[in-house]
Amino acid sequence: LQSALNVHNCSSDLTMEPLDIPPSRTYPVFFLGLMTYCIILVFNLTVLLTIILNKQLHKPMYLLLTNLTINDMLGATAFFPQLLSSILLQSRSISYPACILQTVVVHVYGCGSLNILMFMAYDRYVAICHPLRYQLIMTPSILFKMIAAIWLIPFPLVGILCSLLTRFKFCRSVITDMFCNNPSLMKLICEDTSINNYYGLFITFCANAVTLCALAFTYIQILLTCLFNKHSDTKSKAVRTCGTHLVVFILYELTTLFAVLAHRFNEVSPFLRRCAGISVLVFPPILNPLIYGFNMNEIRSKVIYSLNKKVSPLFIQRSTSQQTFSR
Repeated sequence: LQSALNVHNCSSDLTMEPLDIPPSRTYPVFFLGLMTYCIILVFNLTVLLTIILNKQLHKPMYLLLTNLTINDMLGATAFFPQLLSSILLQSRSISYPACILQTVVVHVYGCGSLNILMFMAYDRYVAICHPLRYQLIMTPSILFKMIAAIWLIPFPLVGILCSLLTRFKFCRSVITDMFCNNPSLMKLICEDTSINNYYGLFITFCANAVTLCALAFTYIQILLTCLFNKHSDTKSKAVRTCGTHLVVFILYELTTLFAVLAHRFNEVSPFLRRCAGISVLVFPPILNPLIYGFNMNEIRSKVIYSLNKKVSPLFIQRSTSQQTFSR
């Protein structure tokens, strides 16, 4: 990353595509973006704090889920603060170091999401297909290695991706996207970027292929277990868990696929390319806690209990004060 920053003068600025927001709508759009960012933080922090503060939820599945919430907040934070400042200041310029930092964080978020979903699928496979051996397989040591892999694997891959950019100097300064990322930065280069393209496609294909194969294996094993298991509770639990996980994975894969294809084909309209890029950083962070967090009975019950514990005394205090006043 440091070598990448040394390629350009740190005072030089890049410019992103204009937002084309009329001055009369600047503040409404700003507050809409701010509200979206706050919703992402509130939803994910609710799931995160619920798991952390309840020892009954200190299980591998929920601890892996905490990493998903942290990763989603990381991806959203890489995008929204810069966007909100652009809207408020009516300036789409971004410094080169800030652009590189945003690129690194966005790609770490993408790679981390795939790792987390893969390990969560493996956890469900062990829990459903090998319930009696679950404690022996999903030990704290194994869980620690999984969490370490979630965060350590993306950095060298993304580091190499950004380091390959240091071989070039930009001949353009307008980024054709709503945020900085490797495909948009490569479009600023007038030289041959074949190696960058091949490496980017290679790690994208490998990351998605490994995750897809892992999910296919776990789902097939879970499906076979359900077919030969006569207990209805096991079947319903497996279907609910797999269905939830599959929705989250499909959501992420579709948004990522649209974003990648939008950069590969020049015929794609700029508006569609913008929507595809934003969707990767907006929809999963909003929907993941709703689909994967609040849909789990244990988390939902803990959240409802905590809300009732906080809200009920307020209602009691208010009704008491009203009765006192009426007297």
